[in-house]
Parts: sequence; C-alpha cells; structure tokens
Amino acid sequence: MKIIETFINGANTLLWSYVLIILLIGAGLYFTFRTKFVQFRLIGEMFRLLGEGAMADKKGVSSFQAFCISTASRVGTGNLAGVAIAITLGGPGAVFWMWLIALIGSASAFIESTLAQIYKVKDGNTFRGGPAYYMERALNARWMGVTFAIIISLTFGLAFNSVQANTITSALNESFGINKVLIAVVLTVITAVIIFGGLKRVATVSEIIVPVMAGAYILMALYVVVVNFSELPSVIGLIFTSAFGANEVAGGALGAAMMNGIKRGLFSNEAGMGSAPNAAATADVSHPVKQGLIQSLGVFVDTLLICSSTAFIILLSGLYTSTESDGIVLTQNALETSMGSWASIFLALIVFLFCFSSVVGNYYYGETNIEFINTNKIWLNIYRIAVVAMVAFGSLASLSFVWSLADLLMALMAIINLIAIVLLGKIAIAALNDYMKQKANGKNPVFHVSNIKGLKNVEAWGGSSKQGKSRE
Repeated sequence: MKIIETFINGANTLLWSYVLIILLIGAGLYFTFRTKFVQFRLIGEMFRLLGEGAMADKKGVSSFQAFCISTASRVGTGNLAGVAIAITLGGPGAVFWMWLIALIGSASAFIESTLAQIYKVKDGNTFRGGPAYYMERALNARWMGVTFAIIISLTFGLAFNSVQANTITSALNESFGINKVLIAVVLTVITAVIIFGGLKRVATVSEIIVPVMAGAYILMALYVVVVNFSELPSVIGLIFTSAFGANEVAGGALGAAMMNGIKRGLFSNEAGMGSAPNAAATADVSHPVKQGLIQSLGVFVDTLLICSSTAFIILLSGLYTSTESDGIVLTQNALETSMGSWASIFLALIVFLFCFSSVVGNYYYGETNIEFINTNKIWLNIYRIAVVAMVAFGSLASLSFVWSLADLLMALMAIINLIAIVLLGKIAIAALNDYMKQKANGKNPVFHVSNIKGLKNVEAWGGSSKQGKSRE
C-alpha cells in the first residue's frame, strides 16, 4: 500500500501541478478570446438571470437551484483551509494569482455549462446531463463519456465525500467535544434521507444551505474588514507588491506565489474540470446560454467572494507569516484575533455547512453519471448505499491516501473534459451568438435545435409541446 501511495503522490504532483494547470489556463484564455470576454461584458446579465431564477416557480429545477447545487459542491474546506495554505506557502501575492485565474477560468465554465444544457436529456419532470452526455451525443464517443462518468462518480460521490465527512467530524469533535461515533451516525442518517429523496430534495436542500453559509461567511469577513478598515489599503498593496515585487522575483517567491495562487483558484472553482456542468444541465431555462452565464458567475462567487473572504481574514490578522501547516487552524486563529474566542465555534458551524453542502452536491454529480452509464434504478441505489457507506467510513477514518487518489482521478477527469470542450466549443459560441442576436432584437431568448445549423442528437430543444414549456 505504501508503494502505491508513493506512486500516486508522485503522479499527482506531475499531472496536477503542471500538465493540468497548463491545460486549464490555456483553455481559459482560448475561450476568453473566442467568446470576446463573455465573463466581463455580460456580468450584469449574469446577476439579472440569477435573480430571475431565484424568483422562478417551476415543477423542475430552477436555474437558481442548479446554481446552488454547483456552488454547494464547489464551496468546501478548500475555501477555508486551501486559501490559508496557499498564503503561507506562496505569500500574500498568491491571492492576486487566485483572482486572475478565476477571471480567466470563468470563460471555460461558460462553455462547458452551455454545452451541458444543449445536450441535456429529459428525466421525468427534470433534466440531467453533463460532460458524459455531450461526449456521447456531440462527439459520438460513448466510451469517452463512460470513462468520464466512472471517474467523476468515484472521485466526487465516494472519495471527496469521505474527506468532507471526515472534516465535519473533526471540526465538531474539536470545537464541541461531541463523540465522533455519534456525529458519524447522525451525519450518515441525514445524508441518506436527502440523497434517497432524489434530485428535487438535493436541489431544495442546496437552495437553503448555500445562501445561508455563503452569506454568513461573507458577512463575517466584511465585519473583519470594517473593523480593520484602516489597514485595508496596505493589505491590498501587499497583495499586488507580493505578486510582482522585485524582492519576490529575486528571492524565488514569485514562482511560489503564482503556483499556489493558481492552484487554489483552479482547484476551488473547478472551472473547466467537468463537475459543475452536471448541475448546470438540470436547470429548466429557455436558452442554454442562460445557465452558462449563471455558472460563469458561480466561479466569481467561489473565488472572488468566498476565497477572498478567507484571504482578507488572514491577511488583516497579520498571521499570514505563520508556519501553521493546518489551514483550518490558521483560519481559526486569524478569526479569533479579529473577533475573539467565540469565532472558533462559529467557524466550526461554517465548516459543517461548507462540508455538508459539498456532500450533497458531490453526490448528485455521481447520480447523474451513474444514470448515464445505466438507467436501471438498482445501480443508482447501489451507488446511494456506497455514498452513505463512504460518509460513515470517512467520518471515522484517516483519509490522506484517499485524498491523494481523488486528486489524481480528478486530474484525469479534467483532462478528458478539456479535450471535449475544446473540440465542441464552437457549438457553445454559436449558442452565445444566437442568444445575443435575440437580446438585440428585444426578445427573451428562446432556443430551438434549428437555431444552430447542423446541430444533431439534441433531445431537450426539439420544440415539441412536451419539451418546449421552459420559459424562464
């Protein structure tokens, strides 16, 4: 086992830190230019659509609920611990590179989520889809879709969920002294109740948890900023000087700042990795581009808001030079410095919400891909049982090996998805052009398969009365 673990860690370093980063940045820049900087020029439209989705009353999954499912999976302990570690290893300059990569990656998020919407399929009163679906339908490569589906189900549904459960158990045990076995039992039961309730229950829970957890954490960060407002200009200056300063170049710290900031940004917002499109496909909207824009906004929410909240909490506390290797502990110490000892209890509750929302969101990514491989409900129920078992296991076990394995699998998953979206990007861009043309004519954009010449194997946009009622 030790030999296998060493191999995985070594392979992980190679794939994860170099090949994957280059591919993700390259794809982000490519799509930024191809879409004419869609993530910037349509930022107002993104917020408008998100508000429209929040007010929608649908039998299926609204665009806001789909946004919450993807955000639930994106936002986890990485936003608390990962940012802290990036700053301790790369310095304050890592924050700038984290911001930059979110601005670039949001274009990839737009492309993959728009494709997921175009090639989604009906599933009762809802929809399902994602990279596996557009690999099969647009590239005629079912083998590629099945490979992707297997990897994402293992990575998110099982491995990552066991890690999130472990973090929840540790945080509640350390902050409140609650017995780990009791936490494991309660967490396992709650997870089972939610996931056996199907997509609508997952969407409903995500819709409740995500705004509460994100809002509470951002408000706490704003409080810290207000209390230390006089220090804010110097902290912002520190971020930029550390990102480009001559001392950092001479000392070799510039590379560390870049690498750690880029890694944190990429691996937190997941843009281009093929995870969020599984949630994006569930949304009941009138045009695929609507959900593409909303998911692009999700990258900003994850990195520019939530990750930045952690960064400012740490930098304003002055503890960014700490040698503390545990990111959660560093974030906790920074909060206590600014807000008092009670902040550690508050953070434990935030950790619970962040991690549990990830469990729910991660589960759904596996569900939709299990159904892609085989629609027989027996396989879906076996998967659900496996997820519940991994939550129970993760709550009590040491999972460093599982985490390394999951990271390696996620790298492979992302590479497969990047190949697909680069090949299919022109379809999403054609959909964007159609959307903008309809907007310019004063219409609420509505999509039909005929809107893009030569589009094939599209199920949800055929214009039949059964499939054409979505008008969000």
